[in-house]
Amino acid sequence: MQELIQIINFVKEIDQLKSVLRKTRPLGMERYENSAEHSWQVTLAALMLKDYAAEPVDINRVLRMLLIHDLCEIDTGDVIVYDAVGSEHEEAEATATQRILGMLPNDMGDEYIALWHEFETAKSSDARFAKALDRALPLIHNLNDQGHSWQSHGITKEQVKTVNGGRIKKGCPQLWELLEPLVDEAELKGWLC
Repeated sequence: MQELIQIINFVKEIDQLKSVLRKTRPLGMERYENSAEHSWQVTLAALMLKDYAAEPVDINRVLRMLLIHDLCEIDTGDVIVYDAVGSEHEEAEATATQRILGMLPNDMGDEYIALWHEFETAKSSDARFAKALDRALPLIHNLNDQGHSWQSHGITKEQVKTVNGGRIKKGCPQLWELLEPLVDEAELKGWLC
């Protein structure tokens, strides 16, 4: 019974992810998406795009990574990826992940913490595919919102290609082949700084 209580407490804790606002807007909306919406959408995208992964993937592991990858934002909030790379924010996310997933009973929390670290380091084909989609979705949102988030944060085409291009290409090269020319077009349209 104690384990069940711990799991329910975890479920209540993660409800807070719904209140973490991201930097992109859902397609056709003026409001900003929340991190729970992002987690749902990127997980469903992975399920639909699994056959386009650069290498064979275990979709169950990919889905689990994507469902937990942003839980840390309950404590840290969302930081635009262009500011978060190589920053103190990464350490804060690791601490938050440890706290939140540490609420789970027995070895369950340890299993998911290890999965989160695997996602962050992107050393497996599963993690590279998950990372590719995690980077592709905000890019797709910007391409369909006239670069709203890019313009709001002064993001250049070079930043988009450097931060996103390599990650997407490693995990889902055909997706990057589709998106890269659209990023070039976005610059010509004035959607990037």
